Amino acid sequence: MKISKMKPVLYVAVCSAFLFSCVPARQLEEMKKKKEACEKENTNYKTENEALTTKTTELGAAVEILKKRISGLELDSTVRGTSLKTMTTNYDQLNKTYQELMANLKELNEGKTTETQKILKELQSAKDSLISKEDALKKLAASLEAKEKNLNTLSKELETSKTDLEKSQSELDAKSAKLAELQSILNKKDSTVKALKNKVLDALTGYEGKGLTITQKNGKVYVSLEESLLFASGSFTVDAKGVDAIKKLSKVLETNTDINVLIEGHTDNVPYNGTGALKDNWDLSVMRATAIVKIITANSSVEPKRLTAAGRSQYDPITPNSTKEEKAKNRRIEIILTPKLDELFQIIESN
Repeated sequence: MKISKMKPVLYVAVCSAFLFSCVPARQLEEMKKKKEACEKENTNYKTENEALTTKTTELGAAVEILKKRISGLELDSTVRGTSLKTMTTNYDQLNKTYQELMANLKELNEGKTTETQKILKELQSAKDSLISKEDALKKLAASLEAKEKNLNTLSKELETSKTDLEKSQSELDAKSAKLAELQSILNKKDSTVKALKNKVLDALTGYEGKGLTITQKNGKVYVSLEESLLFASGSFTVDAKGVDAIKKLSKVLETNTDINVLIEGHTDNVPYNGTGALKDNWDLSVMRATAIVKIITANSSVEPKRLTAAGRSQYDPITPNSTKEEKAKNRRIEIILTPKLDELFQIIESN
């Protein structure tokens, strides 16, 4: 018996698995829509997650730049403040000198013209210097005021950036939590499928190499039984050894109530020209699937609503139908076991 290795089941795989589970045609269409919504939601979550991560990085870089600019402005403000204090001191000193010169000038008498002119020149020079210092002081004060305004603006931008960063981080955390929750459910479903496969293997021990194949793929367990294990050629009546195998499988289904079951009948491409109730390969494939359903319901407590019978005729071969051996492999019954995904879709619909 050939058993495929278990592979990690991704979110999309589980959704696809659900869509192809055993449900009526109208519900199948609804499930397809849910599957598309699921895929779109997963893509949106990933896109939003990447966008928020990028935005967080950009905001973090912007915050660092603003912090450096603020530090530079604070240092520049300190230097200019020191310069302002120095110039104020110089201004006071010059003003004091000017007052002293005015007093000396008042004391001078006629006959001291040369000294008076000298004092007047010193007085004028001191006055000019005082005016120049005063202008420089005004410019420095205006520059300092502008720097303070710029510092306040940058501080507000920094606060806004911090708020945006916190909001983005909160959204990112929420999306990450939702993705983690979805992944947890997918992992749980994967474990369920693996455990189910092992139970089926245990139940059908002894049928290996006798037309039985059990595989796990797309979040489902596929039990494939060749025609030789179940039916005579062209018949839909299950023989004794086939009935025994179906009964053993039914016991597994009976104890796993959260599993839906799809029974598919398949034929080769050789035309079936019947004259009675069976007219063609379509009829034969459907009747064989229905025969398996009846054995399950007659020999177990499996709820009929969990079972679906389907005929695929010759249109889903697993080999090319080129040889006798390939045709024999295509004449088969496939029992597809799918865990219910109600929990997963409830989470998706709640968002």
